[in-house]
Amino acid sequence: MTPAHSNTPAWLLLEDGTLFKGKSFGAKGTAGGEICFNTGMTGYQEVFTDPSYTGQVLIMNNAYVGNYGVKNEDVESDSIKISALICKNISYRYSRMTANGSLDDYLVKNNLIAIYDVDTRYLVQHIRSKGAMNCVISTELSDEASLKDALAKVPDMAGLELSSQISTKEAYTAGDPNAPVRIAVMDYGVKKMILECMVKRNAFLKVFPAKTGIDELKAFDPHGYFISNGPGDPGSMDYAVKTVKDILATNDIPSFKMHHGHRGLNHPVKNLVTGKSEITTQNHGFGVDPEAIKNSDLVEVTHLNLNDGSIEGIRMKNKPAFSVQYHPEATPGPHDSRYLFDDFMKMIEDHMATSN
Repeated sequence: MTPAHSNTPAWLLLEDGTLFKGKSFGAKGTAGGEICFNTGMTGYQEVFTDPSYTGQVLIMNNAYVGNYGVKNEDVESDSIKISALICKNISYRYSRMTANGSLDDYLVKNNLIAIYDVDTRYLVQHIRSKGAMNCVISTELSDEASLKDALAKVPDMAGLELSSQISTKEAYTAGDPNAPVRIAVMDYGVKKMILECMVKRNAFLKVFPAKTGIDELKAFDPHGYFISNGPGDPGSMDYAVKTVKDILATNDIPSFKMHHGHRGLNHPVKNLVTGKSEITTQNHGFGVDPEAIKNSDLVEVTHLNLNDGSIEGIRMKNKPAFSVQYHPEATPGPHDSRYLFDDFMKMIEDHMATSN
């Protein structure tokens, strides 16, 4: 049965003045953030709870959202992280036997404001053309002046530091304490499945708050370090830059804000080491400077995005360290990239063998 509030009007105003009228679902009120889009057809609950989406208003590209309901286990963190949601069509009915409830009830429970009956195809094309920008969604403001006032209060993503706000407040462990490999995980917005992928590979993890210093990390006596994904502008995270530098003791590779970023679970990436391609799950609005990497004698490119040629992976030439721009656990999405955890574990084990 369709709830009565499904006909409540809602408004979406973009930073460039473009205005949309739609219908409300989920919670009522006003919310804003940087607008972005996800190209995946499934996995909406995992996407909503991905900490990397903190501070963003999300467009789901799929024509229908909510058709398989929600399930308690299908989360990547302890709460919804997006600021608001935009859809073309939503389904109040769901057909998954294992579901715990409807998407609408889930959004109401988590106080997330959403708008549907919006031409998301046009909206995504607009963003691809104009670039990332802020927006505001409201069920209580209908005049453009009030919407503009609300929009003016939304902070810009460039220069915004968010990781320390959503990171764990206390260190915690995962896995078997007797496992042969110990890994220190820096939580800048880590996803639950990332931790599970390492635990399944016989690693004992200690997950540290975002602003943990190198001395506390070393006290765990780890065999390896894992730097997690996270939201906001990496250039604003001086504390994280210092920690990673202390771990690697290496040169700077600056980042830059992308035109509209990569978000979805169908981005093709080529592994330049193996020559193979993989379909990846991505969520990032910043990239690493290709000229800085080109001019560096310490870093080399390992992965390239086959859509736009941007850098998706790098590794150190003189140290056992590598990084990718996308989500190696691939949740939601195809699991083409999970070999990266095998590579990581092998790198640690090889380093342990040569260090003994």
